Amino acid sequence: MTLEIQTPALLFSATSLILLAYTNRFLTIAQIVRGLKKTYDQEHSKDIFLQIKNLNLRLSLIRYMQLFGVLCLFLSVFAMLVLFLNFQVVGIYLFAGSLLCLLISLGLSFWEISISVTALRLHLKDLMEK
Repeated sequence: MTLEIQTPALLFSATSLILLAYTNRFLTIAQIVRGLKKTYDQEHSKDIFLQIKNLNLRLSLIRYMQLFGVLCLFLSVFAMLVLFLNFQVVGIYLFAGSLLCLLISLGLSFWEISISVTALRLHLKDLMEK
């Protein structure tokens, strides 16, 4: 089996867009946490504390999503370099590693989104009961 140098390059645009989306999610949640922290300092509400705790978990997941996304990009570039130097087997393994990192990143993204949806449903629960 041979791998062309263009194949790992296909991940660049997709990975770049994913990293941009992850960064936007991170910045939005960080802004919400800052606002909730101010409110919590004034009210010491248990509900607000639980929301901050939930958002903190989501921030951690996003950090790992970004880590594996960057690792995917790094391994893709490294695979291209190795393929350029005509080391097919190593290039194939590096590319496979980059795909694995992308899968992990997307899996963590799904987990983070499911936490977000669960939190929103809890937040809207009283409204739905009416």
